[in-house]
Amino acid sequence: MNIVLFGPPGSGKGTQAQYIVEKYNIPQISTGDMLRAAVKACSQIGVIAKSIMDSGGLVSDDIVLELVKERVSLPDCINGFILDGFPRTIPQADSLIDLLNTLGKKIDFVISLEVDDKELIARLSGRRTCPSCGKGFHIIFSKPEREGICDSCGTLLVQRDDDSEATVINRLKVYELQTSSLKSYFNDLKILHNIAGSASIVQIQNQISALLDTGGIGDHS
Repeated sequence: MNIVLFGPPGSGKGTQAQYIVEKYNIPQISTGDMLRAAVKACSQIGVIAKSIMDSGGLVSDDIVLELVKERVSLPDCINGFILDGFPRTIPQADSLIDLLNTLGKKIDFVISLEVDDKELIARLSGRRTCPSCGKGFHIIFSKPEREGICDSCGTLLVQRDDDSEATVINRLKVYELQTSSLKSYFNDLKILHNIAGSASIVQIQNQISALLDTGGIGDHS
């Protein structure tokens, strides 16, 4: 099964992606990881991509699609894959579908983890980090024994700039702008499935398993 996975910051997408990887024995494919690997390997595409990035440019869709083509053609993708972070635009989605068609593949499921913005803001803005040892805490879900103090080393905990409420709100707005049209696109193709992401980790995993194991019975709205 070939899956495209959506999820806003704080939705638990990484946790659920890893669950799918382990349960269904399919790889998670990140275009960012592929670009870094190609650059490190000094492959032909990697050399081209590096020159573009070094000059401050954006790597073209054609290069990203070529990387995707190479990656999904590898033996570990024979039973499927999870695409994370791609596509981001409707033209990319069109090109991805065309590319997969040439390989005799298709997107089977587009899974969108849906969590209310208010809850996402609470999840993200409540995170605290120890600047000394790196241990993470949460003011609601994983409180330190002493408020504001790291349990491990006694250092004063801090809130990362990325986790400030204003930054979180902006990140969520950007995510919605990027994905709203894509969700409509995939919904029109009858392959979009919304999964409620406010439940427990296990409950969300059960929802995903039920969807994948029944071949797509679920919420298409």
